[in-house]
Amino acid sequence: MSELVRLEAIPVYQNKAFGSIADALACPRGDLVLVQDPGSGFVRNQAYEPSLLAYDDTYQNEQGNSGVFRAHVATALAVVGRHFDRKRIVEIGCGKGQFLAAMLAAGHDAYGVDPAYEGESDRVIRSEFGPATGVRGEAIVMRHVLEHVPAPAELLRAVRDANEGGLIYIEVPCFDWILRRHAWFDLFYEHVNYFRADDFERLFGTILEAGHLFGGQYIYVVAALDSLRDPATVPAPPREAKLPPDFFAGVAACAAIARDGRPCAIWGAAAKGVMFTHHLIARGVRPACAIDINPAKQGTYLAGSGLGVLPPGDALRRLGAQPRIFVMNSNYLEEIRATGGADPDYIAVDTT
Repeated sequence: MSELVRLEAIPVYQNKAFGSIADALACPRGDLVLVQDPGSGFVRNQAYEPSLLAYDDTYQNEQGNSGVFRAHVATALAVVGRHFDRKRIVEIGCGKGQFLAAMLAAGHDAYGVDPAYEGESDRVIRSEFGPATGVRGEAIVMRHVLEHVPAPAELLRAVRDANEGGLIYIEVPCFDWILRRHAWFDLFYEHVNYFRADDFERLFGTILEAGHLFGGQYIYVVAALDSLRDPATVPAPPREAKLPPDFFAGVAACAAIARDGRPCAIWGAAAKGVMFTHHLIARGVRPACAIDINPAKQGTYLAGSGLGVLPPGDALRRLGAQPRIFVMNSNYLEEIRATGGADPDYIAVDTT
């Protein structure tokens, strides 16, 4: 298998909210070695060790505080509505239950499965998906799950067999977008797999709808589960994944900007923020703080770096006049400008 990229000793958590600097600095670390399987064409982290990760109630990936992200959820919900109306829906990996709640509010007969669920809904089974859960659905929703599991094709086969076919909606990050935008901060330990649209064309013989969401950052597909196949058996060879030679050039550019003496911070205390900070610190630059509008993250510390997370008002007062704010996701840039005001210099790192 060909090796695309190697990152050593990176924080294994990207969305875990640590209660102290010491705990954040003690976050386990692992290696990321991306390789492409010549048969399936899938790109995965060959060095992934699942035993390093344990998801609990300190794992905070809720993005619903943002109007921009709520608009994305509405778009995904519309796709589900086009294909899953009047079907019994099971969301595998429903997380905190936000998308499940949106489906229920839209009138769908929906249920969820997730071991990290924290709520009290009787429509959620707090468990890993498997035959023992007894969950059956005419339609399956699987949003941002496949990138986290070591054997995605095996999971899909288990889902197909448990449900005796049906339809499935899948949403995952787009690896082509990461490569095209030189999004070096989008390579995470938590993501075992990195998918492209044609990977799903090899996985499924029948695709009802497919496309990109969230400014191209995500792929979605609606497919027939009984058309699932071994991608290695598809006659045409998989497309070769290639890392651009200047893929990490933005790291040096951002580090140079941050060294100019003006106070700087990052806006977005999630996966991108953790990895952005990791790479800058490795080059001798440490932002003053991280900013996030999610109350569950405020007052906590980022994995690996121990960078403190503050609400916007507190952070901007601490930073002083005309700080540099590295925006982790340009999808949120205008929303962030509206919150942070005109004084800061906002730098969208996925366009730097």
